[in-house]
Amino acid sequence: MTMISLQYKCKMKKNPLLYFIFPILNLISFFASQETVAQSIPPFKIMLSDNKIFKGSDVPKGKPMVLIYFDPECDHCQKLMDELFKNIDNFKRAEIVMVTYKPVIELTAFEKKYNTQKYTNIKVGTEGTAFYLRKYYGLVIMPFTALYDKEGNLNYSYKSGTPVPDLVGRLKKLK
Repeated sequence: MTMISLQYKCKMKKNPLLYFIFPILNLISFFASQETVAQSIPPFKIMLSDNKIFKGSDVPKGKPMVLIYFDPECDHCQKLMDELFKNIDNFKRAEIVMVTYKPVIELTAFEKKYNTQKYTNIKVGTEGTAFYLRKYYGLVIMPFTALYDKEGNLNYSYKSGTPVPDLVGRLKKLK
């Protein structure tokens, strides 16, 4: 028993409210004492437009990674892509993995629009209806962006919108 539990054991008999407060205090102290564990790149699989499979384990080591989950038809996603490609020179030293759930046919139109094939550090693929990454990150809103450091540990994630200047700033701090 902890010191807190010994102190309150006797008092709990006199005050029933402590039966409710004590477990809450224990939970708070438990979670406050837990160290944050670095979340690493998930073991995802996506199909690229050339029908090749790209996995999380294929991400080059020693480079930061920007993972973007998007829908090619989403207005917010298109705004992010427009802003990202205007600033693409800031992402030369990072691997960019863009993932959707849409069919490969919709990927080819997206790749053509943004000319992603000319960038060796960009992979665009679909996870199809497996929704592994959507479940892994608990995604409801798109676009979603996750920034991983050179060791593959999650550095930051944007759950509702990605301000590209902020992403660029965080990426520069990783180098």
